[in-house]
Amino acid sequence: MPLNYDQIKEGSIKGRYITPKDIDPFINSLPKNFKTRTEGTSVEGRAIKSITVGEGAIKILMWSQMHGNESTTTKAVMDLMNLLKLDSNLSKSILKNCTFKIVPILNPDGAMAYTRVNANDVDLNRDAQDRSQPESVILRNIYEGYSPDYCFNLHDQRTIFNVGNSPKPATVSFLAPAHDKERSISKTRGISMQIIAAMNQELQKHIPGQVGRYDDGFNSNCVGDTFQMLNIPTILFESGHFPNDYDRENTRKYIFIAMLKAIEIISSKTIDQYEQESYFDIPDNNKLYYDILIQNVQLLNSKYNSGISAGILFVETLLNNRIEFKLKLEEIGDLQDKFGHKTYNCLDVNDLKELNNQPELIDLLD
Repeated sequence: MPLNYDQIKEGSIKGRYITPKDIDPFINSLPKNFKTRTEGTSVEGRAIKSITVGEGAIKILMWSQMHGNESTTTKAVMDLMNLLKLDSNLSKSILKNCTFKIVPILNPDGAMAYTRVNANDVDLNRDAQDRSQPESVILRNIYEGYSPDYCFNLHDQRTIFNVGNSPKPATVSFLAPAHDKERSISKTRGISMQIIAAMNQELQKHIPGQVGRYDDGFNSNCVGDTFQMLNIPTILFESGHFPNDYDRENTRKYIFIAMLKAIEIISSKTIDQYEQESYFDIPDNNKLYYDILIQNVQLLNSKYNSGISAGILFVETLLNNRIEFKLKLEEIGDLQDKFGHKTYNCLDVNDLKELNNQPELIDLLD
């Protein structure tokens, strides 16, 4: 029977603002074979929990919300656990072959404040070597105590990213992190590339042209690079923008699909069916998008020259326990090579009329 994602999706957890308070009821309701453990506490004393499930010899470690405001993969992880709860041949096979240790929210203080950094204003993904923060120590202790065979490093990326030079948004991006400055391909990095090739092949059936490859510049302070240096195949997942989906409820589905594909080929030991070279067929991410692009803004404000455009980004702002998207004028100029998730051309009568009914946009241009 084909997998029905809508029946697996965890409906109690949605939106962009995901905190321990949101996921704890779900975690507490998991069956007994899901073993929950408090691995330690954050700077502000919040519990950092892990869930372990499965009885297989292949060990997979995954962590989400290392950056507190990157919550899409946390939702996808809840969906994955719903799949693993099922009394299905697929779930039974995966749990027979694999054991999972999942950290849904590594940075609970950042999640509460909706910030990238932790409560000490430190980016945990630049703390892999110093391990100056309790959250960094906890992740490394989990890694060393669990000795995973594979690592999934789960993140979100901004709406600015597109695929190559195309107008397609980078809805999902991947990276096989480098393990040295030369960005050479070790055996374990090559395995990461093969797994990504498999996930890309699957996602092209769902979001053709909307999968990108994240920059592989080496930084030993990044956790993914560090674990790759330790010869464990590590994959960076980046959840990006899907059209008209600022809550990233569509994107969570594609992250789930990608994770499941990776798990299936790991579980069935079929990674070698996928070519390492196919990884390089995935176009690089580029930064050619604005949330709103207004072309020919001289028709709204005469101080601008003909042909000038305005690029506007949304600033995600936590207000009253919900995320609001505040407007920010990012760039004014000749933006012919840029794209907008929403585009207005002031030469178009209908667009001009619509803009004149949105004073908050016009005010940005004053």
